[in-house]
Amino acid sequence: MLRQLQPNAFSAPASEFAPGPVPMLQWIEIEKLVVDESYQRDIGKRGAMNVRQIAENFDWSKFAPVIAAPVEGGCFAIVDGQHRTTAALLRGLSQVPCQVVQADRAQQAAAYAAVNGNITRTAAHQIFHAKLAAGDPLARELFDACAIANVRVVRRNLSQAKMKVGETQCVGALTRCLQTYGRDTLVTAPQCVTETADGNPGFLRATIIDGLCAALHERSDWREAGGTLLSVMDSFSFPDAWGEVAGDLEKVFPSTGRSAFRDKVLDHLSRHEMSLPTRAAA
Repeated sequence: MLRQLQPNAFSAPASEFAPGPVPMLQWIEIEKLVVDESYQRDIGKRGAMNVRQIAENFDWSKFAPVIAAPVEGGCFAIVDGQHRTTAALLRGLSQVPCQVVQADRAQQAAAYAAVNGNITRTAAHQIFHAKLAAGDPLARELFDACAIANVRVVRRNLSQAKMKVGETQCVGALTRCLQTYGRDTLVTAPQCVTETADGNPGFLRATIIDGLCAALHERSDWREAGGTLLSVMDSFSFPDAWGEVAGDLEKVFPSTGRSAFRDKVLDHLSRHEMSLPTRAAA
């Protein structure tokens, strides 16, 4: 679905409109692009990973123009785009598209701070939908598994209190569990939440998803128990279990929280061993 931009949803700016000289768009030789170390950061370990990722998956449709300003010697100081320009250089390219702005060093530094400090961070669940639209195989596999479990990855940020049954933002946990435990476990685990009690809206959280998947992976007999599993989990209180685990989450590593929730699920299942069809037959 396509839509036009909707400025009417925002109040008009109150400040004076003084955007400065109109920038020019042009291709510039990479050898003429320089980094002003007085305000630019070095490419650290995390930045190097970003450079390698851009280089490995280089695509002009993903390459935003580099923002640069003229400096002495016929060069241009990179205001924004050091990482992607380095990646282009690694690919053997000699030129990159640039948006050339007229700015002195102070203005360059201010622009650098504004560009890197005022970014609207794209959440993982929003990136997931972009990948899905792009035909990413893993995103499609995850979407299909979630559809079977009646789980929906929301498109916008929501508080847990506003989540409906089956809604979640925890695409990272879902992806991790799909890759670690497989499709069958990922399909069954969320159903323990959404198809018990009142559907437990707001409780498809990363710690819970991880803990459930780990428990059902360890106890595949319960994972394959179908309606019996859901009947037993109907008496498991996710709000109470979450309340007991969440109080310590800020003090422990996430993996510890996941393990604690897994243990609670395993303990609950162990108290209903006789409900398993194979055990009842024995």
